[in-house]
Amino acid sequence: MVVRIPAASRTEILTMGAASVPFFAPFYLMAPGSEELLSKQTNKWAPRWERNITMFRNPAERATQRVKPPVERTFKRIESHLPLERAAKRTEQGLRKSFDRVGFKTT
Repeated sequence: MVVRIPAASRTEILTMGAASVPFFAPFYLMAPGSEELLSKQTNKWAPRWERNITMFRNPAERATQRVKPPVERTFKRIESHLPLERAAKRTEQGLRKSFDRVGFKTT
């Protein structure tokens, strides 16, 4: 019996493509002549991006100002309930015990 792999959806293809960009970017930049190509493309596209970014900047700033107060309140509420200090102390104690058991001097 042959198990067939289902076809990838458009979202999966776009996600894999976007995830591969940071991986392959260093290899692309190491190629000979990449600096000239990159500067050429930057000179071509930067003015267009700068013109068009104003369409998104004002709505994004308004959305950020609208969302900021509830997010801050939620973060403060959650932060007060998290046992971060106790967890940090337990982790430190565990590390110290492990270091002492191995014979590594801790201060």
